[in-house]
Amino acid sequence: MRVTTKLGCVYGRGARVALASAMMAMVAATLPVAAQESRLAALVVNPDVLGIASVAPKTGSADFAAVGAAEQAQASGGPMAFFEGTEVFGLVDSYYDWYSTKPSGDAPLRNFDTKHNQFGLSLLEFGLAKVPTADSRSGFRLDLDYGPTTAIVHAAEPGGPAIFQNIQQAYMSYLAPAGKGLQFDVGKFVTQHGAEVIEAKDNWNYSRSLLFAWAIPYYHMGVRATYAANDKVTIAGALVNGWNNVVENNEAKTFGAQVVLKPTASLSIVQNYMGGPEQAGNDDDWRHLSDTTLTYTAGALSLMMNYDYGRDTVGGRSVHWQGVGGYAKYVVNDRFAVIPRAEWYQDDDGFTTGTSQTLKEFTLTGEATLAPRLLWRIEYRGDFSDVDFFEKHDGIFVDNQHSIGFGLIYSFSSKTP
Repeated sequence: MRVTTKLGCVYGRGARVALASAMMAMVAATLPVAAQESRLAALVVNPDVLGIASVAPKTGSADFAAVGAAEQAQASGGPMAFFEGTEVFGLVDSYYDWYSTKPSGDAPLRNFDTKHNQFGLSLLEFGLAKVPTADSRSGFRLDLDYGPTTAIVHAAEPGGPAIFQNIQQAYMSYLAPAGKGLQFDVGKFVTQHGAEVIEAKDNWNYSRSLLFAWAIPYYHMGVRATYAANDKVTIAGALVNGWNNVVENNEAKTFGAQVVLKPTASLSIVQNYMGGPEQAGNDDDWRHLSDTTLTYTAGALSLMMNYDYGRDTVGGRSVHWQGVGGYAKYVVNDRFAVIPRAEWYQDDDGFTTGTSQTLKEFTLTGEATLAPRLLWRIEYRGDFSDVDFFEKHDGIFVDNQHSIGFGLIYSFSSKTP
């Protein structure tokens, strides 16, 4: 069966690209900045370094060079000073699914956990991140990904999926001294849209929602700015190449805006908008996306709602898609939680899923923390269409697909004990 990714693009598998050298180059590039900042701090605190409070040392040139090298090493703190301010993180994500349709290929509509009756490695991730602060205003983030998940994420990349698929994120950051701090990020970063993300550990359910898979982009390339006006309001803006493209596919750019409101400690509202031409060689027809997420927590119970509406123009004809998802998470104790999710998704023009249809989805997830870094989820999911969309192994198409599976995720972070 023809399997599509976001916005109807057929996906394949690209070659894996080893990028460890790029990661180390980025690490090395940040060291001089940190060294210079530490050196300046040492000069301010200790005027003797400048010779203000002492006479010049009576040593030879070799001794003087040694003293200078020792001072520089002490001021910079050496390589360990860099890692003290840098987070090292990673994860291993594996799964098993059994589908009622017993597909021979990838299961329709599913994202990342697509294989039937086999144990699969979904994602292997390793990363480094330094968050800029008022004391050290430069920063960066680098996420290296391997596995089928990243091949799906980059399937529509105009530059070719094999070129960029192992770099989920790679950007530099600067915190400008404006108010509480205005942060700029330049490079490749994941989208700000949606209630879910690529890493399963940071989602409530294991399988990804219809809205995550079909309504929104995965990533962008460009520049974004974020400003926290106060504890209750944060605003952000972005100028990027477009949806899922490091390499530009036309001459225009896409604009994004975000407002995050937290009126109370238990309620958060996130409103996103993105607009710009997304079709190859077409600078005139704009794609628009409105994305809203509300989250409310009351003790052991958390509720979340996500609504997306998008539209575009294709061949002079307007197309649109929309959907809503509802989540609930009840924490039974510090080791177990129950999470149901229900969705409705309308794709009347077949622009995103490749078929004119309206979809419904229900998921029930049980989550168990087996160890501080080991998460296990068991999950039932049912997908339903108003047309016969799901192909069974015997070639017959039906209007529903059911699955039972589990995900096992190990994750670590140098900032988590």
